Amino acid sequence: MNKTVSKVYIAADHRGVGLKLYLIEMLNAAGYVVVNLGTDDLNTPVDYPDVAAKLAEAMENDPKSRGILICGTGAGIMIAANRFRHIRASRCDRPDQARDDRFHDDINVIALAADDIDIEMAFVCVQTFLESPFDNCERRIRRIEKIS
Repeated sequence: MNKTVSKVYIAADHRGVGLKLYLIEMLNAAGYVVVNLGTDDLNTPVDYPDVAAKLAEAMENDPKSRGILICGTGAGIMIAANRFRHIRASRCDRPDQARDDRFHDDINVIALAADDIDIEMAFVCVQTFLESPFDNCERRIRRIEKIS
């Protein structure tokens, strides 16, 4: 467990509910403080831009937190999240992708595609995302400042 992460906020649209509930269980068992921002209803459609906005709002004043967003493709929710200045979200399907995106781009939100990723692989990606450091060298900081 990465003790520098204050909280893990997690949210999903209706297509991501099953994966979200699995990840909450696994993250709690690993000792993370997890905040479930919904939805928990498989049968009521929820628009992914609203889900991304809810997570972005929760993370706005908590810079040591990380976020997990889930929708069917992972793409829509990632695009919606990246509209917020303090969010750097990336869709990850593999642990090396999650590690590299943290290291190079200091992502603070991982987006997952519930329709495409195996639940065990999703957890490995999330663990890697939460445990991977940011490189913090001058050129990477300069680039992130340009997009923030």
